[in-house]
Amino acid sequence: MMYSRIVGTGSYLPERILSNHDLEGMVDTSHEWIFTRTGIIERHIADESELASDLALQASRRAIESAGIGADEIDLVIVATTTPDMLFPSTAALLQSKLGIKNNCPAFDVQAVCTGFIYALSTADCYLRSGKYRHALVVGTEVLSRIIDWTDRSTCVLFGDGAGAVILKPSVSPGILSCHLHADGSYNPILAAPGRVCNGQIQGSPFVSMNGNAVFKVAVNVLEQVAEEAMLANKMSPSDIDWLVPHQANIRIIEATAKKLSLNMDRVVVTVDRHGNTSAASIPLALDQAAREGRFREGETLLLEGVGGGITWGAVLLKW
Repeated sequence: MMYSRIVGTGSYLPERILSNHDLEGMVDTSHEWIFTRTGIIERHIADESELASDLALQASRRAIESAGIGADEIDLVIVATTTPDMLFPSTAALLQSKLGIKNNCPAFDVQAVCTGFIYALSTADCYLRSGKYRHALVVGTEVLSRIIDWTDRSTCVLFGDGAGAVILKPSVSPGILSCHLHADGSYNPILAAPGRVCNGQIQGSPFVSMNGNAVFKVAVNVLEQVAEEAMLANKMSPSDIDWLVPHQANIRIIEATAKKLSLNMDRVVVTVDRHGNTSAASIPLALDQAAREGRFREGETLLLEGVGGGITWGAVLLKW
């Protein structure tokens, strides 16, 4: 049986840090209010000149170096992003060009908001299992600061910018064991950025809007369900999971999910305090941070899961 296996990781965070104390001077909020409700202390904000593809480029270079391959060995590029550089071409195509990949490999974007990396990883897994591709670059990259209303204290405290990337290759040793994707568009009003371009003008609001209480309730429920689905598909129980690598939206959601899975928090990768919610970038960012800290051991079982606007949700169960 052929698997697809992560052989390299990389991440990138913009230099500018926006702390909770900085936000105290921008909106009616406090460090204590933000931290106790979200677990966030600071987030990174891209420079005006930095685009999603620029962040992706830095993360990709580090993942390529980690994998010990050359950029031209990549024959599939998939980018998960909610904040593309432009309407078209895709951010993936722009990234392919910036990396100098000359082999005309397919490059395309996936848009599933905070679940985007899970969707992109699952897509790459299917391509690699087909036997047609040898190295896939999968990236989550976001400049969410561009679509945040910085006068709305209910949302501006949550989000940050960043990028994370992985390199996948086929392997006879277990890697990705299974992927589980879901969506329910009827929940679209509770988390959205409903603006659109028409005749050169923006119609509707281009900023993120969110019903926090509704999102929390849905998120905790669907994350528990998809985790159970992944374990059932592989005849596993929570005791078989070595690490939970969740979407970094809110520490309360992360803790509630871990509790439902009977996992101690010391087996959960948490970066939301330093990064905030970076949407499609949050899982690969957390994955790379933990990998570079040497927290994962070969053969350990990781459960990656996320939930985002749509509502979309999903999980990937893999062997490290």
